[in-house]
Amino acid sequence: MRPLVVAVTGMNARADNPGPGLAVVRCLRESGRSLRIVGMGYDALDPGLYSDYCDVGYLLPYPSAGEDAVLARLDALHAEEGLDIVIPCLDAELPIFVALAPRLASLGIRTLLPDEAQLTARDKSRLTELAEQAGVSVPETRRISDTGFFNDAETQGFAYPFFVKGPYYDAQLVHDAAEGAVAFRRLVAAWGTPILVQRCVIGEEVNLAALGDGEGGLIGAVMMKKRALTDKGKAWAGVTIHDEGLLDLANTLARTLAWRGPLEVEALRDREGRHHLIEINPRFPAWIYLSAAAGRNLPALLLAHLLGEPMAETPPPPTGMMFIRAAHEIIVPLAAFESVMMTGRTPEASHD
Repeated sequence: MRPLVVAVTGMNARADNPGPGLAVVRCLRESGRSLRIVGMGYDALDPGLYSDYCDVGYLLPYPSAGEDAVLARLDALHAEEGLDIVIPCLDAELPIFVALAPRLASLGIRTLLPDEAQLTARDKSRLTELAEQAGVSVPETRRISDTGFFNDAETQGFAYPFFVKGPYYDAQLVHDAAEGAVAFRRLVAAWGTPILVQRCVIGEEVNLAALGDGEGGLIGAVMMKKRALTDKGKAWAGVTIHDEGLLDLANTLARTLAWRGPLEVEALRDREGRHHLIEINPRFPAWIYLSAAAGRNLPALLLAHLLGEPMAETPPPPTGMMFIRAAHEIIVPLAAFESVMMTGRTPEASHD
């Protein structure tokens, strides 16, 4: 019987800010299904392209190349591989894949993605409006256009310290105008605009990953608390928790947005136990392999949902299940790297 062909993006794996793709692929390998996994990346140095978890790796054009270029590449990959399902894993590419979803469906390629309105509603720059609509708390967030803001931030109601955030990734806590200006320029250079400032709430960060069913419900929620961070604030270690307030917050957001597809809800629980929404990421987080270890393999549930299979009841994820991230070398024959550079494709992997 022909294996299900699943393509996954986000094969970058920087130690300080890894893409989720390789963790998603690891989950899929533990789904118990017969799969052919196609890794898709944007750079020949993306380690996941060469991982043994993928059967083959391909390069994609950067999202900045536009919908037509990305669709043409996916169409070519579909002709080569017979793609059944595509799982995008990076924030910056989501608008392209959301726009292309109907055309991919016409090719027989399934996706589980929000629509454009849902994607826009959870944008970092619109969290205040979403919070008002949903009736949840969010630290004040404001767009800024130049470094002049930092010189009179306190007169505008933003007392130091506060966070400066890029449009897709990255955040830095700044303590004065000089730090703010440096952070602004660095984030613009890395991610473009808009740049956001967000008030700092004293509390403990908690995270939830799940699937939205598109009808206001959540599938397979797994919750985690970070125990160690990279210098970019990403989880280097984390532990499963159960937090009813966080679950209530995520359910409220799922109902408000009628979210469809993977999501991660990031929140701060303050000293009084109140939860404040920080971000909604429209994809699986890089720590998603913890869901498989906790007995709720969310990428595997995504496949089941897209295939119309009944969602089996699973026990609540155990608390106290911890992950510690490790950086390790993937050994790549030079011929494989040259193949990606010249043809945009890796040689076939072996899983014997």
